Amino acid sequence: MPTARMLKNVDVLCVGHASYDLIFSIPHHPKSDEKMSASTFLSCGGGPAANAAVMVSNLGLSAAFSGYLGNDLHGEKHLEELTQHQIYTELIVRDLLPTPVSTVLVKPDGERSLINYKEIKPLAVDSVDFSMIKPKVVLFDGHEPKLSLALLAQIKDEKIPTILDAGSVHEGTLALMDKVDYLICSEKFALQHCQTIEKALDELSKLTPALVITLGDKGLIWKRGAERGSLAAYKVDAVDSTGAGDAFHGAFAAAVVLGLEWQQSLSYASAAGALCSTKVGARTGLPTKEEHYDFWKKSQR
Repeated sequence: MPTARMLKNVDVLCVGHASYDLIFSIPHHPKSDEKMSASTFLSCGGGPAANAAVMVSNLGLSAAFSGYLGNDLHGEKHLEELTQHQIYTELIVRDLLPTPVSTVLVKPDGERSLINYKEIKPLAVDSVDFSMIKPKVVLFDGHEPKLSLALLAQIKDEKIPTILDAGSVHEGTLALMDKVDYLICSEKFALQHCQTIEKALDELSKLTPALVITLGDKGLIWKRGAERGSLAAYKVDAVDSTGAGDAFHGAFAAAVVLGLEWQQSLSYASAAGALCSTKVGARTGLPTKEEHYDFWKKSQR
């Protein structure tokens, strides 16, 4: 067994997907055979769990990321970004298959379309040795189900709070949704699971101690035990919704580490998501600690 001084202590461990994003701002969705020019172009690291780790770091807490990056240019550039954000990267698996790539088309109203490409399969149970890390909170995005289930089994007696970012229904989210302390799902996930949001709130809340359903610019609804409620979205001038969910999940994990009370945790996370939507790009849109704190504190008055 590792000794205490050998362990790496982090506030939040994020497990899941990393990609490299190519982001084009375009005037409208392309029609068949249409050629167009983008008004802006950005390239940067992406992926729900990787972005959440950066959001945690931006808020002044320590973060680690575990997932896959290829031994290619995109993988090298993404690893450089994570290192620059002081993310602990020793739990990343590198291999010959290419780093997943996402093309993001951003329209003037802030809505986006995504094209994802990846050749990799979920990492095997024994791909990563988690015995050397001690997180205060673990955040999963469902894209590494085998690795995530192995980690859950490892920490089941340690009372480490766990969070699932359930963006859509797939193998990973289905495997994890009833095994975490906080199930935070998108409107898309909720409607894929049930016919209505209200029914989803009732049904999904039976699987987890705390459920949040995020609804974009309509805010969110939640249920925790016998309590339920809602929170309106912050009013901002949105230019790109890419990454708003990742910012929300990373900030929520930070709020759990900080011990914020329930309503504060929701508003703290919502503030991060709202601010992210005011800039183009997911990674480039993640707010700094100062931006987030000023915006959040003003909303508490």
